[in-house]
Amino acid sequence: MITIRKMFQDKQSGNWWLRIQKTDVGYWPGSIFTTLSDRADTLSWGGEIVNLQSQGHHTSTQMGSGHFPSEGFNKASYIRNLRYMDESGSIKDTANVEPYVTRPGCYDSQMGDMKNFGTHFHFGGPGYSDKCQ
Repeated sequence: MITIRKMFQDKQSGNWWLRIQKTDVGYWPGSIFTTLSDRADTLSWGGEIVNLQSQGHHTSTQMGSGHFPSEGFNKASYIRNLRYMDESGSIKDTANVEPYVTRPGCYDSQMGDMKNFGTHFHFGGPGYSDKCQ
């Protein structure tokens, strides 16, 4: 399977479009990005869990496949070939990628070392457990 994705801003409308292969899939209205005029300062990839039981124990919602990154490629979720488009429209590999994890007993992230995956990382976790309450 070959998938080519592109995100770009329509300069007339200000909307941000997602294109896969040669098909425009959809867009985000430019108006929802109150501080994003024509470029981004930060890119983020990964997962997010919202815990609405702040007075109780942590949610049992899994992130990714529900497996920790330390369980490896065959179990943990991963995102590979992290790239971005610069101001000139050129695709660039990422640099200075830093994992950010708020609840490592519940979910975790670790950079990968598989050469054919480009810059990549594994992430996920089971949520509520003996280590995550």
